[in-house]
Amino acid sequence: MSRADVVIDSIKRMILDGVFRPGDRLPVEKDLAESLGVSRGSLREGISALSILGVVDTRQGDGTYVTRLDVAQLLAPMGFVVDLEGRGDARHVHAIRRVLECEAARLAASRITDEALAEARGLLDEAIRIAGETPHDHERVIEIDIRFHRIIAAHTGNPVLVGLIDAFAGRTVRARLWRSLHEEGADLRTHGEHLAIWKALAARDPERARIRMANHLIGVEESLHALPDDQARARG
Repeated sequence: MSRADVVIDSIKRMILDGVFRPGDRLPVEKDLAESLGVSRGSLREGISALSILGVVDTRQGDGTYVTRLDVAQLLAPMGFVVDLEGRGDARHVHAIRRVLECEAARLAASRITDEALAEARGLLDEAIRIAGETPHDHERVIEIDIRFHRIIAAHTGNPVLVGLIDAFAGRTVRARLWRSLHEEGADLRTHGEHLAIWKALAARDPERARIRMANHLIGVEESLHALPDDQARARG
């Protein structure tokens, strides 16, 4: 283990043990290096790595602070792994997205608020209005799609699941836009599927919400399977 790794592991351990809490300022460089038994160079290297990971934030002239330790931010580096896998075949990414979002729909059905349901229904109403326009704003339709799914994820009560969904679903936007642009009636089908999900959520029916979400995402995956392999890779 390098000395920089010692810094990374030691600071992470101190955060886990409650020595440092979100928002706390770390000791000055000299004192922290001495307490960890490393050089200042190794300390800076370790702090830089922790900054990239979203664990600490170094403010010029002010010092280094533990971040809010937001789960979505901490999981953001996973997006690179998703990008690498999606470059080989985006369908793998969509399959994992389906597993995550079906569970999200199941959990959200018993937790989603009336206010969130009203917001989601407003988005669906806007989407169907846009779908009836000629030409219609495909990019706005995708923005609505993303927001609809995020509302569901936000009401799972599981911040780790929310972070994972952001990492995976965010990498499928290009494929969803391609479907909207090139598949006849795709936006209308998506609206119908979203509406079925919404009705299951409004009925507070976890199993129906899970099934409706699976039906929706399987349709997206089947669109990818209909593409030539090189196009499926490009549309991740």
